[in-house]
Amino acid sequence: MGAKDLVLVTGGTGYIGSWCIIELLRRGYHVRTTLRDKGRSGELRTAIAREIREIENFETIKANLESDEGWPEAVNGCRYVLHVASPFPRKQPKDANEIIRPAHEGTLRVLKACLDANVERVVLTSSSSAMAYPAVESPGPITEESWTDPNHPSATPYVKSKVLAEEAAWEFVSNNGRTDLLTVIAPSTVLGPVLNKDFSYSLQAVARLLDGSAPGIPRLGFSFVDVRDVADLHLRAMTTPEAGGQRYLASGGFHWLEEIAAILRSGLGAEAKRVPKWRAPDFMIKLLAMFDPEVRSVARELGRQRVFSSEKAHQMFGWTPRPFPLTIVDCATSLIWARAV
Repeated sequence: MGAKDLVLVTGGTGYIGSWCIIELLRRGYHVRTTLRDKGRSGELRTAIAREIREIENFETIKANLESDEGWPEAVNGCRYVLHVASPFPRKQPKDANEIIRPAHEGTLRVLKACLDANVERVVLTSSSSAMAYPAVESPGPITEESWTDPNHPSATPYVKSKVLAEEAAWEFVSNNGRTDLLTVIAPSTVLGPVLNKDFSYSLQAVARLLDGSAPGIPRLGFSFVDVRDVADLHLRAMTTPEAGGQRYLASGGFHWLEEIAAILRSGLGAEAKRVPKWRAPDFMIKLLAMFDPEVRSVARELGRQRVFSSEKAHQMFGWTPRPFPLTIVDCATSLIWARAV
């Protein structure tokens, strides 16, 4: 392996995509990434340069999930493709097709281009939400055997976009006799250091605690995973032949927001002075959800402990997420930096 191995990362300006680029460059790959707006190339290079200095083996190309244009050129000469790009709105649209269509059709565009270009492996970034809401829930941790029912009450347009896009991907490779082409990585709620001011929605859990905008600490918890560990798992899946035709959950442990608040106070000192210390009653959060779309999208999870198992990834790759307190402190420190620049 070396700079001769060209890897395409779709959606390089995204949170996971940018960290995938960093890890690929660190390991000697030549990296190409797609951008909806080529004008953001300089911004992306600046962000990447915060983590890695040697970025000469890096190029950008314009391509859009909603158009066929640019995709044959984007995958040309690539040995591997990490298809990370997918709509991730801060609030759910009134018309679900606004995010379902580009996620579904975009995934098929990328896969068709990869098949035509004889790409060796496509790693698709799905989401744990594509497994979290089956029609019939089973006791114990959620595994890769589970599939979300698109008609589930908790299946927001974003959730539907992830499950429908993944289902379409598996159907496509199966119909073409190339199931081995595809590997799916399904991260849970992603945290970790940011590279610029363009924050991912998943960071709101930490950002709202830090700035004191939350009315106390909601009785909410999630299974979290570090963005750097997610990028690492993408690369492991990319180069492991046996990973073809498989889906892998990328998740650390489940943690309540109260735990995160405690980690922030102990790890940041005075920088955590606005972090709430008392729990907000459920009725207050439900009331707030009537006016705040970001709160509304998670209000259904009040008091719910939804746990995912990453045992399959551990057994296949030896993948183990880093300690959770480290993720939280690194995330918070970077958020403070980003707000100051």
